[in-house]
Amino acid sequence: MPKIKIVPSILSANQDKLQDEINEVEEHSDLLQVDVMDNKFVPNITSQAELLKKFYTKVPLDIHLMVKEPSEEYIKTFINSNKKLKINNITVHYEACSNLEKILRFIKKNNIIPCIAINPKTPLGKIKKFLDKASMVLVMTVEPGFSGQKFIEECMEKVKELRRLKPRLDIEVDGGINDKTAPIAVKAGANVLVVSSFIFKAEDKVAAIKRVLKSVK
Repeated sequence: MPKIKIVPSILSANQDKLQDEINEVEEHSDLLQVDVMDNKFVPNITSQAELLKKFYTKVPLDIHLMVKEPSEEYIKTFINSNKKLKINNITVHYEACSNLEKILRFIKKNNIIPCIAINPKTPLGKIKKFLDKASMVLVMTVEPGFSGQKFIEECMEKVKELRRLKPRLDIEVDGGINDKTAPIAVKAGANVLVVSSFIFKAEDKVAAIKRVLKSVK
């Protein structure tokens, strides 16, 4: 299985002290996730590409677009927003794209890793024909839109099947990940762990990251 990666999601960070919060965790992070919501695909809204101008980090970004029908022009706004930041991957939802293959191709053409996300109720079979077009798959373990929800363990069946199909694929899980649920996800086959509230609501954020890492060793 590919290397285990820890991905703090800045959705749960204190937005008034965002740079300080990022500074605290970046040395212990493989990626930093930026969640983007449009109040259409999910019932919540966040800053869009302008958020990338509000902080700096040397850690590559995991841009998770929870938006309906993200266009090439829309995706370009993130790519061009802050050239000092490195974007590792851009994730789009199967459920939100009428032409998923076209969007994945566009992301890859811009030298960014294309990633597909699927919601808890979406069967894995819906994206099987796209698996060769993506370098990472995000299996949502909560309904997208809000941080702090309870981990849906039934989603691990999709992770197990995906790992059987693609032994070397990066499989990401997002939602309710902590030192208790991370081992369940890794045992199923996930290797990219998005951790949100468990890190940013902790008094000692680095200790929280280390607890997650220790739990999966």
